[in-house]
Amino acid sequence: MSMLGRTAQNLFWLSRYVERAENMARLLEVGYRMSLTSRREGGASEHLISMMRAAEVDEAFGATGRQADLDTVAHYMMFDAGNPSSVYSCLMAARTNARSVRTAITIDMWESLNAGWLEFSQIKPRDVRGAKLLGLLSWVKQLSHEFRGALLGTILRDDGFAFSQAGNFVERADNTARILDVKYYVLLPRAKMVGGDLDIQQWTLILRAASAHRSYLHVYHDRYKAHNIADFLMLRPEMPRSLIFCARYIEDTLDSLAGIYGKRQECQEAAAQLCAMVSNTNMETIFAHGLHEFLTEFIARNNRVSETLSASYNFY
Repeated sequence: MSMLGRTAQNLFWLSRYVERAENMARLLEVGYRMSLTSRREGGASEHLISMMRAAEVDEAFGATGRQADLDTVAHYMMFDAGNPSSVYSCLMAARTNARSVRTAITIDMWESLNAGWLEFSQIKPRDVRGAKLLGLLSWVKQLSHEFRGALLGTILRDDGFAFSQAGNFVERADNTARILDVKYYVLLPRAKMVGGDLDIQQWTLILRAASAHRSYLHVYHDRYKAHNIADFLMLRPEMPRSLIFCARYIEDTLDSLAGIYGKRQECQEAAAQLCAMVSNTNMETIFAHGLHEFLTEFIARNNRVSETLSASYNFY
């Protein structure tokens, strides 16, 4: 018997919102640390705006008329209920979805998410600045890890698990592409910086945002190089936040749904196309044709996976 479309939708978006809360924290950390490295007048604001552009919240932030300083941007990304991608909005949406499918998730999943939400909702935004902001960003990532651990350790490996995992990796793929795109936006006006100390420092921050700086050194045994960092975050299949790892996981997960329901649909084809995009290329080709263009196309194809999954399994 097939799962109800509403239940499948709630499980998919529950996982997406938890992952998105973590990813907003990761993006904000990149913007924050990059703004600290900037020595140019107005540079800090530029880094923060590029981070919001990658998250596709820059226009909405601009419409508020507020100045793009660190405290204001951090509040917008963390606590603003009017920003649907803020950590506050994501955690609230995740909890709402979880409450709608209490019988389809485990007690451990619900308790980890509910306790996290209650703790986050007690935080006073005005108290979160400087080192306390970095501490809170780490806490958000930890909350996501706890929920993910509860899911992986307790949920049945059925269609509910498949929809949950699809949501997680569709969101993660989107975020890794956006974190890489922050780099593109930061360097775009200043080609002379490419390969310089600041360039490498920013690429290193990108690795840290993906919790990948130590594993990078384990794989490459080398100093940080832009080509290798991009390769690690895009085309290394053993790196769990890389584009190719996520795309392969999405394809396998959607294939498992086809097996469960005995029918392949449009979403399986969309997942296969996403996977082929990162499987049949190399970094030389990507850089030659444009990193930003490649990432934009990848994000669009990843979005198509989500849209066709929704249509194929009657989300509403």
